[in-house]
Amino acid sequence: MTDAPLRKGWTTGACAAAAAKAAWQALRGDGFPDPVAIRLPRGETPSFALSRKRLEPGRAVAGVIKDAGDDPDVTHGAEIIACVEPAPPGSGIVFRAGDGVGTVTLPGLPVPPGEAAINPGPRRQIMDNLGPADVVVTLSIPGGEALAARTLNGRLGIRGGLSILGTTGVVIPYSCSAWVHSIHRGIDVARALGLDHVVAVTGKTSEAAARRLFSPPDPALIDMGDMAGAVLKYLRRAPVERLILVGGFAKLAKLAAGELDLHSGASRVDVGFLAGLLAELGRPLPMEADASAAQVLALAGGLPLGDLVARRARETALAVLSGGTRVEVIAIDRAGKVVGRAG
Repeated sequence: MTDAPLRKGWTTGACAAAAAKAAWQALRGDGFPDPVAIRLPRGETPSFALSRKRLEPGRAVAGVIKDAGDDPDVTHGAEIIACVEPAPPGSGIVFRAGDGVGTVTLPGLPVPPGEAAINPGPRRQIMDNLGPADVVVTLSIPGGEALAARTLNGRLGIRGGLSILGTTGVVIPYSCSAWVHSIHRGIDVARALGLDHVVAVTGKTSEAAARRLFSPPDPALIDMGDMAGAVLKYLRRAPVERLILVGGFAKLAKLAAGELDLHSGASRVDVGFLAGLLAELGRPLPMEADASAAQVLALAGGLPLGDLVARRARETALAVLSGGTRVEVIAIDRAGKVVGRAG
């Protein structure tokens, strides 16, 4: 018996394109298509049922409920609403942020400060599905500002709501594409602001430790979670002068062993690897295969196992970066105490 495949979903950008197309057709006098079919960049032609449709003098409004499939997306179930109104001849398609859609306030993002946080991919999808038109498209997401508090938008300088995202229009379950996108855009913002360093952390405890140790400005903080590879590979293409990695001992032990995805579903702490490090430090000890990283750290006693793990994690990072960025690594325990340092 095999597990059923995970169900794909649709991005906020695809839902926005569907709502905008339905509203535009109604504004032209063709009525609301329900469901409304759109064409995505890779050739898919999904259809979307409308959650609302309203035609008023001089404008049309349509909505689509986002279905993210089996992905644990914060915007799953949110309503994406498009209001389409005529614009002066020659204007083309003008995009505006309505209630619950954010506005960009910092440089370095794909759209400039002052613009609606509607990424280039969704803008192209809307333009492709509307065709030549002189209209204002205002996108709204009821409750979007509250949902945005559960994302990294605030750190990216996106105020007032969510971003409209999606390059392909398709959500691949558990691809974490939105998180990776936020990591990349966070680095872009730091570079655009002229910061010479970024501080990548694995969680709330490591973020608190990083703030205590370095007092970094908010745009320098990158919440990488388990995605060390997303940080390192992007910095290889878009380097900064200095990278500080602050993470839990167990996660950095995985990085030290060469793992770039630190999620428990993708990698496990290699107890044999840690036992080998202890042997290097002069304390060869028998280890249970299911021993935790915290247990191994306790067995190390006063030996600098944390420093050695930090040093090996730094070597992994430097190998991925391939030069150009100085790296410092800080390992902490569950209480936020520094247990290892390198660089």
